[in-house]
Amino acid sequence: MRHAKHTFKIGRTAGHRRCLIANMLKSLIAHGRIETTVTKAKELRRHADRMVTLAKKNTLASRRQAVANLMIGAERTLIDKLFGDLSQRFATRNGGYTRITRLSQRVGDNAPTCFIEFLPK
Repeated sequence: MRHAKHTFKIGRTAGHRRCLIANMLKSLIAHGRIETTVTKAKELRRHADRMVTLAKKNTLASRRQAVANLMIGAERTLIDKLFGDLSQRFATRNGGYTRITRLSQRVGDNAPTCFIEFLPK
């Protein structure tokens, strides 16, 4: 049975979905705001909030888990930004670090699009 197993499958296999989420997370951390479809943004929000919570712990184990989730090789500047800037920004907040702002429909396939961004202080 599949009770309480919530995930948006986004029409992809498990490996493809994991890579997609990792790439979107890297872009969100690097730029602070990305434009995507609503379904992808809702799934990304869960993962982004977990990454900020990991960053607030600031232990060696949480750093290693963040590197594994983001699939980062030699490029570690995103980890420094996550554990430095973002963890300090949300130090007093207990969750809800992202905001989804809906936009218009996409021209090619009429998919609903939105911005997902980290909240300001």
